[in-house]
Amino acid sequence: MIRLQEHSASPIYEQIVEQLKALVAKGAMKAGDKVPSVRELSSMLLINPNTVSKAYQELERQGVIQTIRGKGTFVSSNEAPRMAAERLEALQREIRRLAVEAKSLGLSEQQWEERIRMESRTLWGDERAAD
Repeated sequence: MIRLQEHSASPIYEQIVEQLKALVAKGAMKAGDKVPSVRELSSMLLINPNTVSKAYQELERQGVIQTIRGKGTFVSSNEAPRMAAERLEALQREIRRLAVEAKSLGLSEQQWEERIRMESRTLWGDERAAD
């Protein structure tokens, strides 16, 4: 489910955040699905529970998951419009940052767009054919 890169420049909690968001984006986890508890995930990944807790707090702040006291943590239905707008703004900033990085690496606009298409296909796949 989640694979940590020990030698990554990204902190472990950010890796957890990104990978859980990717699982939701790919449809591997859907709204209402139960997320492993902090204790469960920390023992599966062999990391400190505080690290998982920090990741879950960030995911909850972003509206990706929600914790229901006494029941557990679940993938949220993504119906928080204020949070969606904030996340879209953050996405736009990240796209800009990546575009600048691509240009500084010498990629042409066509090469940049092809990389975007390749990544999009991994997430949306055949869904776009139905649109």
